[in-house]
Amino acid sequence: MDRTLVVVKPDGLRRGLVGEIISRFEKKGFKIVALRLLAFKKDLAIDFYSPHVGKPFFPELEQFIISGPVVAVVLEGANAVDVVRRMIGVTKSFEAASGTIRGDFGLGYTDNVVHASDSQESYERESKIVFPEL
Repeated sequence: MDRTLVVVKPDGLRRGLVGEIISRFEKKGFKIVALRLLAFKKDLAIDFYSPHVGKPFFPELEQFIISGPVVAVVLEGANAVDVVRRMIGVTKSFEAASGTIRGDFGLGYTDNVVHASDSQESYERESKIVFPEL
């Protein structure tokens, strides 16, 4: 079985969408391996989003992820990374298909309610930051 990391972003918590989002993954058959409520601080945000440091959108991304608590969850299931990425939809919520998490709940580019690892390598790097005990 494969694993992936999903982070329900601050806008998802503010809007009360955590249960709805996690429920979609459970209904798809994914097993929750770890779940944590946490607040990103600047250092954690820089470490987590290190592939984007220096890009024009990074300051907005950093400020957004530290603007409130998040819920991080490690999911386990067949082809976890690919299936979860299809379930969440494309990054720009206004381009995401209806029926995807971002298409149904996202409001923009940064405020797209959820982050998910985009590869097995990303999962391994990101999960060690959020769940060092795994």
